[in-house]
Amino acid sequence: MLNIYIADDEVWITLGLKKLLEKTGFDVWVQGTANNGLTAKEEIAEFRPDVVFTDIRMPGLNGLELLSAIHKVSPETKVVMISGYAEFSYAQEAVQRHAYDYLVKPIKEEDLRRVLENVLREKGEYASSVENETSSSNDRMIDSVIAEIREHYTEDIQLTTLAAKYAVSSGRLSTMIKDELQMNFSDYIARLRIQRAKELLEDETMSIQEIAEIVGYNDYFYFTKVFKKVQGISPSKYRKSL
Repeated sequence: MLNIYIADDEVWITLGLKKLLEKTGFDVWVQGTANNGLTAKEEIAEFRPDVVFTDIRMPGLNGLELLSAIHKVSPETKVVMISGYAEFSYAQEAVQRHAYDYLVKPIKEEDLRRVLENVLREKGEYASSVENETSSSNDRMIDSVIAEIREHYTEDIQLTTLAAKYAVSSGRLSTMIKDELQMNFSDYIARLRIQRAKELLEDETMSIQEIAEIVGYNDYFYFTKVFKKVQGISPSKYRKSL
C-alpha cells in the first residue's frame, strides 16, 4: 500500500485526484489533505506519507517551499508537483529542489499510473534493501551475543540482561538464539558448563563440588542433576569412566 497526501487549495482538484487515484486500481490510501502549505507541512511531518501531491501555488507555503520543507521533516517521502502552468521554469526549479516528478493539470490517468508504478517499484527495492540490512544487523548481533555467552557462561548471565544490552526484547532474543543454535538459551549455557566440567573432571585432585562452583553452579545437587541430564550419567560416574 502507498500512503498518499494531497496539498492543493482547490477542493475540486483534491477530490478529482482522489477519484483518479481510486480509478488506477493501485492499493493506495489518502492519509490526509490540506488547502495550504503550513498545514500540509505539519501533517506530513506527522504522517510521513510515501507520496505527496502538492500544487505549486498555495497560501502559507507554496509548493516549492513545501517541497524543501518535506525533505527536512520526512526525507523519504516522494514529492510530486502539480500545476496548471505548463512552464519550464516551474519544472526546472522543482527538479532542482529534488521533486520526484512534475504533473500538469488536468492530470492524466496514464501519467498518474506511471508515477505510482515507479514509486511502488522503488519502494519494493527499498523494502528489500532494508530487509537485507536488518538481516545483516541481526546476524551481527546474534554473533556478538553468542560470543558473549561463551565468554561469560560460568557467571550469572541472564537473558534479560543481554536483551537490554542489545536493545531487543527477551522473547525476540530467545527466538534468535534458538534459531541460530537449535537450542534455547538455558540449554546452551548448560551444555557449555557441562563441557567444561567434563574437562575439569579429568583432574582427580579437584572435588566435584569445586568443579560445580567453577563452572557456575553453587548447588552441588543441581549441578549433578544438570550434568546427568546433558551427559546421561552423574559426574562421579563419568569420572570413573575416564
